Amino acid sequence: MADKLSPASFVQKPIIFGTDGWRGMIAADFTFERVMQVAPRAAIALEQIYGNTTPNRTIIVGYDRRFLSPEFAQVAAESIRNVGFDVLLSECFAPTPAFSWAAKQENALGAIVITASHNPAAYSGLKIKGGFGGSVPPEVTKHVEALLGQDLPTDKTPGSLQTFNPWHSYCEGLSAKVDVGQLRQAIQDGSLVVFADVMHGAAASGLERLLGTPIHELNGEADPLFGGGAPEPLPRYLPDLLAQIKTYQRQSNELVVGLVFDGDSDRIAAVDGQGNFLSSQVLIPVLIQHLATHRGFTGEIVKTISGSNLIPLVAKLHNLSLYETPIGYKYIADRMLESHVFLGGEESGGIGYGNHIPERDALLSALYVLEAVLMAGKDLSEQYADLQQKTGFNSSYDRIDLPLAGMDARDRLVQQLQTNPPKTIAGQAVTDVLSIDGYKFQLADQSWLLVRFSGTEPVLRLYSEAATSDRVQENLAWAKDWASHI
Repeated sequence: MADKLSPASFVQKPIIFGTDGWRGMIAADFTFERVMQVAPRAAIALEQIYGNTTPNRTIIVGYDRRFLSPEFAQVAAESIRNVGFDVLLSECFAPTPAFSWAAKQENALGAIVITASHNPAAYSGLKIKGGFGGSVPPEVTKHVEALLGQDLPTDKTPGSLQTFNPWHSYCEGLSAKVDVGQLRQAIQDGSLVVFADVMHGAAASGLERLLGTPIHELNGEADPLFGGGAPEPLPRYLPDLLAQIKTYQRQSNELVVGLVFDGDSDRIAAVDGQGNFLSSQVLIPVLIQHLATHRGFTGEIVKTISGSNLIPLVAKLHNLSLYETPIGYKYIADRMLESHVFLGGEESGGIGYGNHIPERDALLSALYVLEAVLMAGKDLSEQYADLQQKTGFNSSYDRIDLPLAGMDARDRLVQQLQTNPPKTIAGQAVTDVLSIDGYKFQLADQSWLLVRFSGTEPVLRLYSEAATSDRVQENLAWAKDWASHI
């Protein structure tokens, strides 16, 4: 559930923003005192960087279902109010995308969201969203870190503090993007059966609010321990959902879909009608096919370097351009603000759309997935197999995180990659190397291996895609062995 505790566990780590926010262990790194330091400075940074675009000095404050999240949000709201900002504080938990939506709808400076997303139960965190409705770029979080070394202003007249329900406007916005009535009718007449594991997180009740009819929702009750796991959409945390779908007595005319949401409902995964887990590496190609074919979406497809090689092939089927970014949804959001984007997605489950805010949104993705199944009349895996056949591309994918002995080991591996990168991997020649985020090695057999490092921990992140699962595991095993000998 949580990291093992030792005396070193209680040494406070510096406040550093990662790929999507600042996170830390509750009571050790993430404390009320530190939230009171970070939240007002985040508001000040938003004003200094975006204040000339709006006269509104409102900051949205929201939270997820984690331990003490409402209390952390209250402290954040009051500390922001005390330095002169007007605050709209959520009266309940909601998905992080709902607060991004609120920031844009209210013409606010931005939003502060108390959430650690998919991290284990011992963690909390703080995300910063811009008034445009998406994650702020790295220069904003760097500015917040710089402001931590400066005193807060003491001459400001406190602003106002009001509460609001974030669900109403958010659900109205999502419902306008799909034919909710068609989905509701299919569920009610039994032709579409929907399971959803909300993992005790902020997506709880979300689909039923949107669809206006009951579904099979799992783990909808609050549990600060997340059932002893983590609210991350990975197969090892989904035994109940996989088992229920595999044992479900399906009628011949029923289409069965399982949906999975992470802790703050910005990441999604799915399960097909036979109980097989489907990551966004499968969902993104299926969604591109559906939205281009049935909804006429146009624009650029944005993928991170860890995204499947099937994505550009499906984009090509529809004459869509492709843009590749480093890993981290904020890079996709940046592209959405400067280009006409159809869809942007990452392998970890974050998918966003150009007709929405520049933010990954699992509930909107869920509606589009349900629509794709209903309109095609085919199971998700069947649709994926069709795309593999059309493109002539078959693949398997996996990712592992490899703990290292320490930051010294990390530095040695970085040095090796910079000065003497491998020429062959698992018996295959390296044909190309992309280094916009870590090192992505394209191999002669059309498989690839991506080697990345955590920015704050001695952890090696390894990703691979190949024609078969065995080949993927060979690439990952080679990388583990290589790392152990450097």
